[in-house]
Amino acid sequence: MNSDQTRGAAVNIEQLLDELTLEEQVSLMAGADFWTTVPIPRLGIPAVKVSDGPNGARGAGGLTNGTPAAAFPCAIALGASWNSDAAYEMGAALAAEARSKGARVLLAPTVNIHRSGLNGRNFECYSEDPLLTSMLAVAYIKGL
Repeated sequence: MNSDQTRGAAVNIEQLLDELTLEEQVSLMAGADFWTTVPIPRLGIPAVKVSDGPNGARGAGGLTNGTPAAAFPCAIALGASWNSDAAYEMGAALAAEARSKGARVLLAPTVNIHRSGLNGRNFECYSEDPLLTSMLAVAYIKGL
């Protein structure tokens, strides 16, 4: 199966997973580099470029010397706004930015609940309130 065949037809994910060798499965979890998955040409699985996304879509490079990106408010700041329209607009803007950098997957949003004030990554989550978190996450994802 080549990539042209898989694009036009429904793909049976379970069958593809069964056809992957153990080495191919591991390679998909490890990636080709920091931002790209490993292609599996014999099964028509292309390389996929991903990008960090909660606060801006980076294009390539390391964490400190990569492609410049817009800086959006962190999720906890968006949570403090209680504004689902802003979450939608932010998702749409991040989707456009990810596309402009050639990324097909945005590693965002973080849909989680703050369970402890000691968590060092709470800024990536919207709130400790499940209703607010779900309201903002749904809007953000619809925007994406």
